[in-house]
Amino acid sequence: MTDQLQKKTEGWSGRFSSPVSDKVQKYTASISFDKRLAKSDIQGSRAHAMMLRSIGVLSEKELQKIIEGLDTISTEIQEGVFFWNVQLEDVHLNVEARLTQIVGEPGKKLHTGRSRNDQVATDLRLWLRDEIDCINQLLTDLRIAILNQAEKNSSTIMAGLTHLQTAQPITFGHHLMAYHEMFLRDQERLIDVRKRVNCLPLGSAALAGTSFDIDREYVRKQLGFESICENSIDAVSDRDFIIEFLSFSSIFMTHISRLSEEIIMWNSDTNSYVKLPDELCTGSSIMPQKKNPDVPELARGKTGRIIGNLISLLILMKAQPLAYNKDNQEDKEPLFDTVDTIKETIDIFSILIDSLIVNHSNMRKSVDNSFCTATDLADYLVAKNIAFREAHEAVSKIVSYAEKNNLLLKNIQLNKYKEFVPQIENDVYEILDPEGSIKARNHIGGTNPERVIEAIRRARSMLNK
Repeated sequence: MTDQLQKKTEGWSGRFSSPVSDKVQKYTASISFDKRLAKSDIQGSRAHAMMLRSIGVLSEKELQKIIEGLDTISTEIQEGVFFWNVQLEDVHLNVEARLTQIVGEPGKKLHTGRSRNDQVATDLRLWLRDEIDCINQLLTDLRIAILNQAEKNSSTIMAGLTHLQTAQPITFGHHLMAYHEMFLRDQERLIDVRKRVNCLPLGSAALAGTSFDIDREYVRKQLGFESICENSIDAVSDRDFIIEFLSFSSIFMTHISRLSEEIIMWNSDTNSYVKLPDELCTGSSIMPQKKNPDVPELARGKTGRIIGNLISLLILMKAQPLAYNKDNQEDKEPLFDTVDTIKETIDIFSILIDSLIVNHSNMRKSVDNSFCTATDLADYLVAKNIAFREAHEAVSKIVSYAEKNNLLLKNIQLNKYKEFVPQIENDVYEILDPEGSIKARNHIGGTNPERVIEAIRRARSMLNK
């Protein structure tokens, strides 16, 4: 690109008596990262050109030249032969300069009635809308992987924990369905965010709108936006839609981090509840026996960076006066990083969940070697017309006795039970059985295997709604 062409394509260059220094160009340029908006930029420019034709700013011949030129640029970018000029700052000026180089005078008319301020806001919304649709499908795949694993383990008994202490018997399927609920909420949040992303800012120009008799409704339909940004000042300066997306991402990654922590614990030698396939693990450079769960560990670590990206955007916006400010150039790298990380994480976790190898016997041991049916014993006493607080106290003493004598609840003799509570009968051993405990939770949201299967069926029926 010649200096002369650069002068002609920089919309602000005539204001200055001397060229911008190389250091300033390098510091202020965004082309190294915002060129990934090129597809959206071309899409928006095509719709804008068609609108300019509809209001008589462009002739039909000029429109066709512009469309053909934009198609040529799109092909060059796809084939990797497009020259990105850092002196032209950003994706918008690079595309416009190349268009003018290809089609001549019509290319100079394309920027009529718009500014880079509303142009970048439009590009970001178009780009993020497409990425949200991709992420939405990936989330559906992740939910399916969880539902499949939960269904296979709807009757697999394990110890449910609170405070990382054995609490009550549950099924592994029921436990996995808790994560399905989290990811379902995440998907609902994402769909809700999309509504506010899908709003057209183009036509707001720099901040006050334009004196040209533009047709924003025409552009809205061409680009598939649901609505039009009503206030031109807000339209060019708003980044709430990015913050909302980053908020969704932070919550989602927090859920992934919690799941990662559990997978790491389940996979540990001390538990061995699950086994990860070799292709999803790495080894040690010094300890040949090691098989490390690096995927969930990294996901746990990446969560911090995603939350940091949200904080970065909140801080970026917190003191900005209206309208557009150059600060907003800093919105893209956190957004791009978050989108890339989210997509990769969902994809690999779908594979990870689907390929978990469950050690049913070890999960069962965590129940059999514990006092996790103590709550069932308390409920049993309540059914014998003993007040719950009295029942709770009595069972606490029974558990203390069992611990001191190295016994499990099921191994305590009936006559000993009667010393604590005379109302206890031989049927107590039925409720001390983990299967009986699980089956007793026979209500919506309970861990009874039949209820778990019902929950899975309901979830499957909602997948495509």
